[in-house]
Amino acid sequence: MLGLPDHGFVAIPGDSIQCLPECNSTNKLGASFETPCGRSLVKPVEYVELISSLKPNIWTALADEVPAWVSDKRNKTSVDRTVRWLDECIQLNRAGGSVFGSIVGGSSVQERERCAQEVASRSVSGYWIGGFGLGESMDERPALLNAVTDILEEEKPRLVSGLGLPEEVLQGVAAGIDIFDSTYIYHLTLGGFALTFPLDGVETNVSAFQSTNIGSDQTKVNLRATIYSKDASPIVENCKCYTCQNHTKAYINHLLNVHEMLAQILLEIHNTHHYLSFFRSVREAIKSGNFEQFRLKFSESKRYHLASEAAVACM
Repeated sequence: MLGLPDHGFVAIPGDSIQCLPECNSTNKLGASFETPCGRSLVKPVEYVELISSLKPNIWTALADEVPAWVSDKRNKTSVDRTVRWLDECIQLNRAGGSVFGSIVGGSSVQERERCAQEVASRSVSGYWIGGFGLGESMDERPALLNAVTDILEEEKPRLVSGLGLPEEVLQGVAAGIDIFDSTYIYHLTLGGFALTFPLDGVETNVSAFQSTNIGSDQTKVNLRATIYSKDASPIVENCKCYTCQNHTKAYINHLLNVHEMLAQILLEIHNTHHYLSFFRSVREAIKSGNFEQFRLKFSESKRYHLASEAAVACM
């Protein structure tokens, strides 16, 4: 359907990536989603009909996702609904494809464990772990992820939504996540940012740090910044993507500042290429048995550059 025979098509229910999550409109009958005509309630039977028309390779069961700040009662209700809707989706399944059971539970370790146990007992091809990126902190996330992955069967794939930053991806991989569903590149590109972090090792050269890179950090640069208006270099030296091979920072800076649509296209090409190359580096680190060193090196480099930025700001 998409003209991509070498790629899989995954269907995951979720709100528009440009709107805030809303859990109060969901009720026992179905989940609520943002549409051009306002919020719409989708029942399991309607959801399965939609899936049947799309014919994806993988699809996740309907889920009642809630943010981290909801009450314990609302959290428990979301787990009960998600498990019930999973049973209905499995029973109604006419779509074919691989069904991934949805796991929710907000910021409660107990509810996430309960949901994981219930879903693991069903006949599903894999697991979709939702409810992340909705208010939980980086510090509490490992416990929530491990509470789920420790229960799930290792031979079945684990898909997670809401983790997109490179350090979040590494955190997920360390917890046993296999597949990531992320809008990180989309939002990064909309903001005029380009990914620049090293892929073959993390350097900590303080002389390369520029305090004038407004809105930038060790992982990305803001190409809207005036400093790039006359920069004739590519976004990343030796990058093999179409954008870096054919265009300069100055050109993209110009396109961004005159609101030319081509700026988004060129940035998306580079960011997607760089992001996928990052995942390739992660896979290579896992194969060579050096993932933990890779992750620690990346985290230490991020802290180093943040400290360097703070030091420059104090000068």
